[in-house]
Amino acid sequence: MTIDGEGEVVAAASRSRARNGSGGTIRWDRVGRYALLAVLCGILALYVGPLTRWHAQSENAERHRGEVAQLEREHQELQRRVEALSDPTAIEVEARRLGMVRRGETLLSIEPAKP
Repeated sequence: MTIDGEGEVVAAASRSRARNGSGGTIRWDRVGRYALLAVLCGILALYVGPLTRWHAQSENAERHRGEVAQLEREHQELQRRVEALSDPTAIEVEARRLGMVRRGETLLSIEPAKP
C-alpha cells in the first residue's frame, strides 16, 4: 500500500491490467514461443530449395541410368561382333554378304524372274 490514496488507485489499476492481459505488460512466454516458431519456419524454408534440386537431380539420374544400361548392352553386342570378326573366315563371310569379291573373281548375280 502506498501512502496516498491516489497511488493506491494506480497500483490497483495496473494489477487489474496485468490480470486481464491488456496494457503494457509483455508475456515473455508467448514471445519466446513465437520466436521459436519463426526460427523453425526459417529453417524449414532454407531446406525447400535444396530438397527441390535433390528431387530434380534424382529424376535426372534415374533417366540417365536407363540410357547407360542401354548403351552398355549395345557395347556388349559390339564387343561380341568384334570378337566374331577377328576370325579371317568370318571377315570373308561378312564381306561376301556385303557383295564384295576377291580379285580375279567374277561376280554373277541371278535376278528373280518377273511374273
